[in-house]
Amino acid sequence: MTKRVLMVVTNHTTITDDHKTGLWLEEFAVPYLVFKEKGYDVKVASIKGGDVPLDPRSINEKDPSWAEAEAALKNTARLSKDDANGFDAIFLPGGHGTMFDFPDNETLQYVLQQFAEDGRIIAAVCHGPSGLVNATYKDGTPIVKGKTVTSFTDEEEREVELDVHMPFLLESTLRLRGANFVRGEKWTDFSVRDGNLITGQNPQSSRSTAEKVVAALEERA
Repeated sequence: MTKRVLMVVTNHTTITDDHKTGLWLEEFAVPYLVFKEKGYDVKVASIKGGDVPLDPRSINEKDPSWAEAEAALKNTARLSKDDANGFDAIFLPGGHGTMFDFPDNETLQYVLQQFAEDGRIIAAVCHGPSGLVNATYKDGTPIVKGKTVTSFTDEEEREVELDVHMPFLLESTLRLRGANFVRGEKWTDFSVRDGNLITGQNPQSSRSTAEKVVAALEERA
């Protein structure tokens, strides 16, 4: 059976009036291509549907090989509760936009709960784990509680000087939810797998996070 991966991306565009945001392209494009190269069926959904905004800073270092992935961000499907079924893994790429439209989105939280209850693969990179901070099992236990996870660190957030504009600090909040937070050096590739939960620290971790998803899925072949 062909493995199916659901990739969920942000639609949020603004941090402040003069600071635009969105999806961080590398964090979507690199994993998307890793999954496609494996022959997986990939569905791209966004919180509101339609064209997905890209963080302007993430386009400065665009790789020509990402064209196919970028094309998949046009006219995306709106995430629905039906997406809770029929996929082997869910992958949440980051970008600061996710900090605003992932944590409290009822549909995303429902979908994540179903994946967690079924023991399917949940993966997220950089700010993508913002989708996990409010995700719980049906009994209310946070899905990150007691799990070893990583994300964009508070140090990295302060270094890009956006910490004051965020609704919360991601590392600190994951710790508050009971996660065992681990990290590598800032701006270097670091990803971690704890059972069905796979997380990556920053854009540099996009490929290794996706490769851990592939390894987890291939174990179940």
